Amino acid sequence: MAASEFSPAAALPHGALKGVKVLDLSRILAGPTATQLLGDLGADVIKVENPSSGGDDTRQWGKSVAEDADLTPYFMAANRNKRSLALDISKPEGQDIIRRLAAQADVLVENFKPGGLAKYGLDYASLRESCPRLVYASISGYGQTGPNREKPGYDLMAQGYGGIMSLTGDPEGAPVKVGVGIADVMCGMYATIGILSALRHRDLTGEGQQVELALVDAQIAWLINEGVSYLNTGQKPLRRGNEHPSIMPYGTYETRDGHVILAVGNDSQFRRFMAFLALEGLADDPRFATNPARLENRGALNDILIPALRRYSTDEVITAMEAAKVPVGPVKTLDQVFETDQVAAREMVVTMQSGDTPLRLLGNPLKFSRTPVTYRKSPPICGADSDEILATDTPFKDD
Repeated sequence: MAASEFSPAAALPHGALKGVKVLDLSRILAGPTATQLLGDLGADVIKVENPSSGGDDTRQWGKSVAEDADLTPYFMAANRNKRSLALDISKPEGQDIIRRLAAQADVLVENFKPGGLAKYGLDYASLRESCPRLVYASISGYGQTGPNREKPGYDLMAQGYGGIMSLTGDPEGAPVKVGVGIADVMCGMYATIGILSALRHRDLTGEGQQVELALVDAQIAWLINEGVSYLNTGQKPLRRGNEHPSIMPYGTYETRDGHVILAVGNDSQFRRFMAFLALEGLADDPRFATNPARLENRGALNDILIPALRRYSTDEVITAMEAAKVPVGPVKTLDQVFETDQVAAREMVVTMQSGDTPLRLLGNPLKFSRTPVTYRKSPPICGADSDEILATDTPFKDD
């Protein structure tokens, strides 16, 4: 697709989900990730928060970036393009308001424990008769069924139970979680796909439905090749640090002044890599000539590569490998990441205003030639939009 197709002149002034109304009863990260993405795509999202607990839990997870506001980086990461309604759904009047909003919504997202909303008459079974077109997305730690359905679920527990921690970390070290809440985020991504699919079905048939996800299920689903390998071989994968189970050499290597990532994906790339290191003979050595052989002799090859690469600076390795068409890259710290021209060109940092405070947020990676992502509303203060939402019989907006 030509770059010109992404020009402002070719784009419409709204996202593809303009007119979609989302009632967000979720908190923390998985649900809010899904609803923020829907909001970025143009949906109007009303986020319901319990005022007696201070709103979304993540408002207390860290220090606020704005004076006299409850805007922590954790909260800000998943709650732009939403309006906040402070509401206690344990009270009958709060439940009545949720029913009124649900009757006007296209989507409801919640992450209460299974059965947690039934006592308020706000579960899917209670709402589907009065809201037959509603897409009702339920996210929980272990799902609505199974022996663990009553257990609470947080990202770390999902990473542990779902197996990814057993694959992550140094070979001789302890299991390690991924550095961010990736189980939550990926569950939110799966939820978004499920919601959009259910909306497609609803638009074709008029029939809503429940979309149900579990953090642990999502975690297991993205074990990808390692999970499928175990299922078909019965062999438990090993922790390999930054190395790859199926490609060699592929990983992070120490240089004279830092580290470099090498991803030598085929034998011709390996030959060019060896030429740079003045180790041409290794490309013809039966132990290393093919990728299966290199995997079989991983330790012996690393014994040669590790000291050889320490003779070069990171820049020297990157420059040489880029010229040789061997996949290579740096290991950047966040200050280096956000200073790059690539990040600026891709608009991966956006600035939004909260009162007098500028908020710098991560950009949405989706690019559309006609219905672009829009950044319409900064992450809200808890209850900031309550009066606006409750003052009208039609609280959702179409734009």
